[in-house]
Amino acid sequence: MRIGYWSSVHDKARLVVLPVVAVAGFAAWIMLPDPSDAEDQSAPVPAVIAGPAQNAAPVDPATAPTQSTPEHPAEATAPADAAAPAAVVTAPEIAAPETTAPAKSPLDGLKISAQSWRRAGLGSKALVTLTLRNRNDFAVKDIEIDCAFARRDGSHLTDRKRVISDVISMKSRKTYSGMLVGFVNINANKAKCSLVTASRI
Repeated sequence: MRIGYWSSVHDKARLVVLPVVAVAGFAAWIMLPDPSDAEDQSAPVPAVIAGPAQNAAPVDPATAPTQSTPEHPAEATAPADAAAPAAVVTAPEIAAPETTAPAKSPLDGLKISAQSWRRAGLGSKALVTLTLRNRNDFAVKDIEIDCAFARRDGSHLTDRKRVISDVISMKSRKTYSGMLVGFVNINANKAKCSLVTASRI
């Protein structure tokens, strides 16, 4: 009988406590603050990228080499006991080869100072008289002359050449009178001789 009474009392107490606990829990849930949007969005966890840097040994900043960037180029530091740079040895300037003046032509100092002509042999031969002057510092020989013959009006008729094998000393002159230069046209009225070549002695 006592046992039955205790069980009944225990059941009644449980029925009273359960509603009280439920009401208290509901009141506590209502009083809790609502979570904000910032709290709802969980911050992304940065992914750990595995790379060669994870396997690299730690570097001591004191002994690490300085890396150069385009904005801050690395300054090259030389050890205190480094030797001074060697002096730059320049190649000696090569003097330009001396240019020798070309040999002077014998015709530069040779000229015909006077000339004239006349007919011979029934008017078919031309005899020329001329004076050659040598102003060179050397003697000349084998002087070739070219004589052009023309009519009275100046129209050209023929040319005749002649080589004077005589020697003319330096700083001297020679006159050659009545020198045959060849046959000419009977209509020739004028003649003019000029120097062509000469040999140096």
